[in-house]
Amino acid sequence: MEHPLYIQNTLTKEKENFIPIESPFVGMYVCGPTVYSDVHLGNVRTFLSFDIMYRYLKHLGYKVRYVRNITDVGHLVGDVDEGEDKIAKKAKAEQLEPMEVVQKYTNNFHDVMRIFNIQNPSIEPTATGHIIEQIEMVQAILERGFAYEVNGSVYFDVLKYSESENYGILSGRKIDELLNNTRDLDGQNEKKNAVDFAIWKKAEGGHLMRWNSPWGEGFPGWHLECSVMSTKYLGKDFDIHGGGMDLKFPHHECEIAQNKASQNAGGAKYWVHTNMLTVNGRKMAKSEGNGFTPEELISGNHKLLEQGYSPMTVRFFILQCHYASTLDFSNEALKAAEKGYARLMNAVQLIKDLPISDESSQNLNDFKARALAAMNDDFNTPIAIAALFDLSKFINSVKDGKEQINQMDKDHLLGWMPTFVDEVLGLSQEEQGRNNELVDELMKAFIALRLQARENKNYELSDQIRDGLKEVNITLKDGKEGTSWSID
Repeated sequence: MEHPLYIQNTLTKEKENFIPIESPFVGMYVCGPTVYSDVHLGNVRTFLSFDIMYRYLKHLGYKVRYVRNITDVGHLVGDVDEGEDKIAKKAKAEQLEPMEVVQKYTNNFHDVMRIFNIQNPSIEPTATGHIIEQIEMVQAILERGFAYEVNGSVYFDVLKYSESENYGILSGRKIDELLNNTRDLDGQNEKKNAVDFAIWKKAEGGHLMRWNSPWGEGFPGWHLECSVMSTKYLGKDFDIHGGGMDLKFPHHECEIAQNKASQNAGGAKYWVHTNMLTVNGRKMAKSEGNGFTPEELISGNHKLLEQGYSPMTVRFFILQCHYASTLDFSNEALKAAEKGYARLMNAVQLIKDLPISDESSQNLNDFKARALAAMNDDFNTPIAIAALFDLSKFINSVKDGKEQINQMDKDHLLGWMPTFVDEVLGLSQEEQGRNNELVDELMKAFIALRLQARENKNYELSDQIRDGLKEVNITLKDGKEGTSWSID
């Protein structure tokens, strides 16, 4: 590549030049949802961030195999090795079959992904669809001496593994600190060491989801599924793996250990994690009373929201913050994003009607180069959007006769900017397009009304129309050829 792509690798703690493993495709895996509850905004941000990576890698010409799993078994209450499976617990509470719960919340997850224009992955495997492969990986780990069986459960021997490998290579955790800080848990006496984790759990009486195995009826540990499905579809060595930063430890740390213990390979070369969400500077959480759902954000039906915001406004808002930075929700920031999204999409719509001059007053390649350089710098969408805002300002200036563009540059701009906004940033023009005709007609009416007021020397009314539109970020500009308008 002429301009290399750099990715912040959580594993090495460095921003690295992305060099794919030699393969027919770039392999990318992201830990998908556990389908026992509605999608939360943290999910949306994570999957939107990986959607951008997926889109941009394809834009660069890579053939990408993107795998995003569905966790439909094995995720225990409290994310420890004891308690009920979260899906089974939900099934009992709602008097449903576990797979009814899975289907209900999987459908909900897909609906939310569609609303925010998040593309489908290449493969979307489920944990329950890969029980045989998970049993095989448990057997491989046992055979290599990195696990042990107790009363029908199989535990990963972290201390044995740590004799030859670095458990904590991703998160930076130290074994001694983990041992000192690990809480005593029910069933802890089954384990050799407090830090050991289950890769297969015996199904006690009443446990709804269970499968036959060499160790009796049971179910796989939560961490196991991603090791199995990532390596099955991408190979034991692949390119990118990630998820929310809350998965770094223990989930992703355990994945690396399982991969090395069973296949003598660590899985992904590049580990990527998205950061947390806050609301008005405080961590977003149910306990804080500030955890609103995507549906509440769109409808505005929440005590902390002054209004609802369209899905594309929310997508644009999320893209204005780098995926690795904390994203803070506030009404002020969302309203600013609403205006920014409208301004960008309005500029895209204006390109085809720009007047042509013999020469262009600016080098349009500079705008494009800035946007691409930002994306090559660890998918830095806020900097890319800043370049597009400067380009939008130029487009509006051409419309107003303050700048010029020639035919060749206009054709190039028309072929590049709408594609970049739509295919790379995933900002759909549909919502804007549905309203464009109505807005145009309304603005014609306002301009005609203002012109009539000026002809009648009713300058007070003329000023009221101009100032009223300015309050909603619409600027009227008077010129020799009449009055034009733009969204600020």
